[in-house]
Amino acid sequence: MTLKFIHLTDTHQVRPGERLYGLDPRQRLDAAVASIAREHPDAAFVAVTGDLAHWGEPQAYEALREALAPLPMPVHLLLGNHDDRAAFRAAFPAAPTDAEGFVQFAFEAGGQRVVCLDTNEPGVSWGVLCERRAAWLADALADAARAGRPVHLMLHHPPFAVGIRAMDRISLRDPGPLRAALEPHRAVVRHLYFGHLHRPIAGSWLGVPFSTVRATSHQVALRLADSDRVPGSHEPPQYGVVLSDAQGTVVHLHDFADPSDRFDL
Repeated sequence: MTLKFIHLTDTHQVRPGERLYGLDPRQRLDAAVASIAREHPDAAFVAVTGDLAHWGEPQAYEALREALAPLPMPVHLLLGNHDDRAAFRAAFPAAPTDAEGFVQFAFEAGGQRVVCLDTNEPGVSWGVLCERRAAWLADALADAARAGRPVHLMLHHPPFAVGIRAMDRISLRDPGPLRAALEPHRAVVRHLYFGHLHRPIAGSWLGVPFSTVRATSHQVALRLADSDRVPGSHEPPQYGVVLSDAQGTVVHLHDFADPSDRFDL
């Protein structure tokens, strides 16, 4: 059995009518939703890995809820550094949380387990996975291992440097608790997904394959030189189409707004 799902990230919604870096984030998200509904209605779910809103206003989360409503499959939302946990929970009261109120949850799809983490820390841009959140993760991974379920692990902030130094400074600040929770169960983690970087990047960390995609909103340019400023760009938005079965996992990166002609070769 093949599990198919969509990885979407960094929607950065703002109040209706506002623009961000010259773009309309709602328009871009609407285009992504239309593409997913048209091209991938058979996907089991959509996961959005954080930075749902740009400033965290209630109106931005209302816009997000409206934009995602046409999707014919469940949508699972993670928090990023731009998000406001209280405003998010007010707009999405059914969103699952752990016992401490962090937006952390796990669910099954296609005989596999999806584990979603909350790395939001109010007042800072970098990510935090404290000992309490990491303890929840350790329990979730142990439970998946006992059940014999491969895990797709999701969070907003990457727990390692990628070479874009302005972004590396605001990645997961201390990956130690995450590593400690992950190490005993590394074999059960099939793939790691994150957002935050607004770029298509893939590789492996601690032997675990990872991938991320461009945002539906603005992008981060590929500039590896050291800089205090985050380099921006208006490269095309993307989402990932994930196909996972007993043999492995494939992630297709789809530039859904690319206007290029399509034709048979």
